Formats: sequence, structure tokens, C-alpha cells
Amino acid sequence: MTALSAHAVATPTTPAQPVPPTAMGHSHAHESAQAQVRGAAPYVDDIPETMGTLHAAPVLSHVAHGRLHGLDASAALALPGVVAVLTTADIPGDPVLAAYTHDEPILATGTVQHVGQVMALVVATDVNTARRAARLVRPHITHLPPVLHAREAHAQASYVLPPVHVARGDAATALGRAPHTLSGAFEVGGQEHFYLEGQIAYALPQEQNQWLIHSSTQHPGEIQHWVAHALGLALHQVRVECRRMGGGFGGKETQSGHLAVWAALAAQHTGRPVKMRLDRDDDFLITGKRHPFSYDYTVGFDDQGRLCGLQLTQLAHCGFSADLSGPVSDRAIFHADNAYFLQDVAISSYRCKTNTQSHTAYRGFGGPQGVIAIETILGDVARHLGLDPLAVRLANLYADEPLTQPLPSVSAHNPTPAQRNVTHYGMAVEDNILLPLIAQLADGCSYQKRKADIAAWNASSPVIQRGLALTPVKFGISFTATQFNQAGALVHVYTDGSVLVNHGGTEMGQGLHTKVAQIVASELGLPLHRVQVSASDTARVPNASATAASSGTDLNGRAAQYAARSVRANLAAFVAGLDGCGAGEVRLVCGRLPGAPADSPAVGLVVTPTTTRLFDDVVQAAYVNRIQLWSDGFYRTPKIHYDKTTLTGRPFYYFSYGAACTEVAIDTLTGESRVLAVDILHDVGHSINPALDIGQVEGAFVQGMGWLTTEELVWAAPDAERNAGALLTRAPSTYKIPAAGDVPEHFNVALWHQPNPEDNVGGSKAVGEPPFMLAISVWEAIRDAVASARAKAGLAGPVKLDAPATAERVLWAVRQ
Repeated sequence: MTALSAHAVATPTTPAQPVPPTAMGHSHAHESAQAQVRGAAPYVDDIPETMGTLHAAPVLSHVAHGRLHGLDASAALALPGVVAVLTTADIPGDPVLAAYTHDEPILATGTVQHVGQVMALVVATDVNTARRAARLVRPHITHLPPVLHAREAHAQASYVLPPVHVARGDAATALGRAPHTLSGAFEVGGQEHFYLEGQIAYALPQEQNQWLIHSSTQHPGEIQHWVAHALGLALHQVRVECRRMGGGFGGKETQSGHLAVWAALAAQHTGRPVKMRLDRDDDFLITGKRHPFSYDYTVGFDDQGRLCGLQLTQLAHCGFSADLSGPVSDRAIFHADNAYFLQDVAISSYRCKTNTQSHTAYRGFGGPQGVIAIETILGDVARHLGLDPLAVRLANLYADEPLTQPLPSVSAHNPTPAQRNVTHYGMAVEDNILLPLIAQLADGCSYQKRKADIAAWNASSPVIQRGLALTPVKFGISFTATQFNQAGALVHVYTDGSVLVNHGGTEMGQGLHTKVAQIVASELGLPLHRVQVSASDTARVPNASATAASSGTDLNGRAAQYAARSVRANLAAFVAGLDGCGAGEVRLVCGRLPGAPADSPAVGLVVTPTTTRLFDDVVQAAYVNRIQLWSDGFYRTPKIHYDKTTLTGRPFYYFSYGAACTEVAIDTLTGESRVLAVDILHDVGHSINPALDIGQVEGAFVQGMGWLTTEELVWAAPDAERNAGALLTRAPSTYKIPAAGDVPEHFNVALWHQPNPEDNVGGSKAVGEPPFMLAISVWEAIRDAVASARAKAGLAGPVKLDAPATAERVLWAVRQ
């Protein structure tokens, strides 16, 4: 073994000087922040175009439902610069997308099923010519009656997937003996993703019938699969790369695959590179949204508001194909309890087929649609009894206490539990921090005092009414499709001591690459700047899952940690041999060399009981001695299992918790509303990067606030004179996301202090999706203000309000 040279050895026996903060567990800037501010962080459309690149544009249906008899492309082909017009006949592989339900054509074939469905592709020498030519293609369509609402589809038994029913106890019997019952129905709208970078793909032919696809995607592996399937290729012939996205929010989990397939088909047909980028209007028309939901419920409860029984029907507006509607609707069932024990419950979920865009993943993935139902029901229960809604929520929380008057379960797969700490799908809530978390938030934001102050204000205010609500969230973390709970990573240590990491996750602005770099830097004892994460690439980490389900850091961070740990073990064994100590006595730390000035930068050090060495010097010596300086890491989430047919078991590794208290004001003359104050306490375990986590909490809350207040999707009615079934709100002029002025000045976010009790990377918890549902406190606060206005006007009965709570709907709810 070649020993380290003399200059590589620091002063023996003197301890190194640690330099806090270390990489993991502290706030660091996003790895691309400076480049993004300077405009130096390239996205797909910024990649220099290869000579001969063509551009593709979609030919869209203007009919919601009809028989497609053919296309007249003569005018488009006559336009100078147009190279080709592709239809389904030009697809060399399967003409149906490689989705798990195999029910969505790549290009419309025989029928059109929504306004905006892509019927053909125009390929031209520049993007403007391609788009202009696409508008010249004339389809021949016979109109058929469209189905545009889930209730209509349900009445016709029109579904993209079979209904699912989950039951525990005996809801019908429990409702019959309940002291009080309420029934109701309401609607919750969808939501446009509105990512800043639209959908885009760039397909480049390579040698020997291989392909390189640059895609703005959350799931490079699925892009690889879909493109290979459409072109009739093996997976190893398609390579997909994504350095970053300008936002995703679930809208680039499956929907990005369409662009990649279309671009690849055009490139295969022409033999030239093809880029396809949707303009914003077309993006709105083509791509799916958050699933709108319709609800019907009957609930039984006692004098304290504790639920005795619940029958809940969820109608998911799925669009014309299944896409991810199955798992989205399943998660809506899983989260129909939110933070509350449901003793005798029956939930029916219908996945309704409508002639609209095929709706898809969106932050929360069905969780918000489940949570809002139970929070709405509890709000109704509290107002019916004249109780504080927070008291009713506290009465229904999961708790380690025995059941009262249990009924035998009507489901043999889902027995009635002995205590109030088991979900309606059979998973024990083992790490319940809901009560202390809510209590800390309520005390910190002076909930009771503000409640009294608002009541006094409302009594004296003739026009403006205020509302206050504190709502919790319990959100399960893991993919419900168990096979996706795995990840791989590569860690390469180069001979100068710098580190390159590649993993299967994708960066969409959430800071995943930053957190993974922090994890690897901490594992190797390096300053963060010595670790870099490269673009997601199917040629490096194969078969990677989508970056979704809030599990990006849990999966990929752990895999990268394992890879780094393997390299660390190699270096420790090497140095232990030099110093005659055990490998366990070798530490890799970030610090300063003994005797170094206090203001000198931190460096990576390798410390044994006798010697402190520079990490860089150890790496060089290890290379000379032929020690492996790279490794792969693989991680699979433990403990999870469940029965897909009964939706029972343990689908989640752990739960994330949080609570938000929101104060709003409404104008009873116009229906306008404003969020006045927000206080949040959220559980992220031991935060890997508090600044990034707080940013995720803030962003998720504001996005959820938009879903429930201003972001209204409107489709033209079936009897509209023109464009029946067309999405009318398809631009910033008509579709309103929250702006800076909508964020209240009082917006406090704090993180819960305890680590994740499960063995997760760094003791952390997921943060991407759970805070989204904290915005349901805005919805409940608005309903609280509406109830006050109605009571003041002498109007009886429950608050009837659909989401989003636009000014028109609020005004209607106040006056009806």
C-alpha cells in the first residue's frame, strides 16, 4: 500500500476544528438560485438547437365529443416552411399511450373526446409557421352529445375505472341511532398547474436508431417508456434527460409524456431533431388539471359534535381517460379522515368519465379533495350545534382511547378496531402529535381571544364580516403504488476531492438537488460547495420513480446517502490501514485544520485518533492505491403494504402533520374576500434545510388558497351556441392565481421541533404536499364569516358554498 506523502499529513494528535453549520440540518441557498437570478440556469427551451431542428405544433379538436371522419391538411401543407402533417397512421408503434390503463390514444382516432384533444401534428421549419399551419387543418367531425359533469356521468354509469367502496363498522346502523344527523352536497373545482415553464420536449435522433429526449418532466423513466412504446423501440434505445423544470406541481408527471411522444414521432418521421413547445392557451386546453370533485354526505353526531357515523360519496371528474385518476381517487379515500377517527363509515368513490381534458396529478394527489370533505362536514356539524368548530375538531381527533359502543364491521377485510387510533383503511396512527401541535398553535396565535374579538367586530360591522378557522392536516407519505417506493443514486468522488451526485429524482424548483447535496456533503464531511448534483438521466439511474408523492428527498436522498456511505467506508478502511486503528475510529468531518486561522474556509477532513488529513489528499492517495471512489446506492421504503382491492393495510411509511389558523374578511355587498392573517405550525421532522422547507410551506399554502378562492375553471355549457365543452378560463386574463398582493402581511410559519420517529433520512419528513391542505383553513374561515353574515341577516340553515369561494359564490351564500 502506498502511504500518504508527508505534505498530506496535518499536525498529529491535534483535534480538527469543527465549523458549524454543517451541510445537513441548516439553511443553505437553493443550488441554482444565483444562476436563476442571473438568467444563467438553462431550461429545455434554452438548449442550443441542433442544425436542422424542426418545430411541431398540435392540431386541436374544437368539438367536445364527436366522430372524426378525417382531416383536410392541404392548406397547411401548402404553407411555405411546412414539412409534414402527422396523423395516427404515421405512428410506427402502438397508437395508444403506454399508460397503465392503455386507454388514451396518442392522436385522436375515430372519435374526439374533448375540446383541445390533439388530432394531428404539423411539423415546420419554425414554431410560428407550425402553429399557423395547425390552424389551417380542417377536421370532418360529426357532433355527439358531450358529458361535462361528474353527476351527469354518474347518472349514466359512465366511468373511466370501476367504482371503489371502503367501509368499516356499520354506518347505516350508526346513523340510525345517532342523536343528530345532517345531509349535504357540495362541489369543489379543479386547478390549473400554471407552471411558469410550459410543457416542452426536444427529440434528437442519435446514431444506430437511438434517441435523446430533453423533457421538462417529473418522470424521465416514464418518458423513456412512452417514447419507446410509440416508436416500437427497446427502452435502452431511448435516453431522457432533465436538468430542471420551471415548476411541475404534478402537471409534468404524466402529461409531459405527451409532448415527448409527439416530438419523437415527428423526429422519427422527418429524420431531424424536433422541438415541441405549447403556448399557454394550448397548454390549458390540452393538459389535465386537479380533479374537480362532487360530494354527497350524511353524517351522524352527538351533542359534543363527535361523529357517530358517516356515509360519503365522492364523484371524481376524471375527463375522457383514466390517466392517474385511479390512485388520485384512492388517495382521496385514504384522506377522507384527515386528522379524525371515523368509527362507522362507508365511502363510495366513482371515477366519472367526462368529455374534458383527462385530469391528472396535482400537489396533494387527491389528498386535498379528501381532506376538504371532512373539514366541511365538521364545520357544518359545529354550526348546527352552535359550538366552536375547533372544539368539534378536537373532539374527533385520533387518540389512544377505547371505542364506545362499537358495532360489528360490515366488511370482513376491515374490522372495527379496539381504539380510536386506527384509520378507516386499517393503518395505526402511531406517531400522533396532533393534539400538542394544535394546542401550541392555538395558544401562540391567541385563537380564543381572536375568536371573541371577531364576534364583537361582526356584531358592530354593517358590511364587513370576519371569520376565523384553525384546521389541522394529517398526510400519509409514500406512493400508494408500492412499487414506486424505491430509488437509486450514484456518488462519484473525483481525484481532486470534488463530488458529483446523480439520482433518479428531478428538480422543479423545490430544492431536491440542494437537499441531496447537503446529505452527501454531511455523509462525507465536506463543505456543501464541494458537492454538485447533475441532471436527471435515464442512462445513469434506470427505472426511477416519478418525483412526486412528496417523497423525492425521502427516496433519492436516502439512496444518495447510502452511496456516499459506501465511499466513506472505503476511505475509512484505507486510512485505518495507514494509522493502525479501526475503521469505526475514522471520522470524516467538515472543519479547519489544526492551527488554521479562525476565518479560514471550512474544508473536508479525515480524522483518526493520531492524525488529521485533508479529504482531498486522502482521496488522491486512495486513488493511487486503487481504492474505489464511487458507488451506487439503492433504497426501498420499509414497512408499507396494502391490499389494492380492499384499500386496506399500511400504504404509508409515516404521517406528516400541521395546522393553520387563518383570519379572513368578506364584503357582504360584493362577496369579495381577503385573507388578513395566517399562522402555521408544520411538522417536517428534523429539517434538512429549514429555509427551503419554510418556503415550501409558504408556497403550498398560497397555492392552496388560490385553489379555494380565485382559481376557477369554467367549461362552456353543453347548450352553448359555440364551443360547448371548451375551457373558457385559459389565460391569466380569465384564470386568476394568487399574486403578491393576496398574501397577508401577517404570515407566520414555524416548524414543529421533533424529528421523524421513523428511520427516515436525517430524521426529516416530507414537505412538498402536506402544507397545501393547510389552506383549507381559508375555506373554513370564509364559511365562518358567511355564517356570521347569514345569522346577522336572520337567515337560518347551513352555509351552502362551493369551491372556489369566488366573490359571486360568497355573495350567493350570504344572501340565499
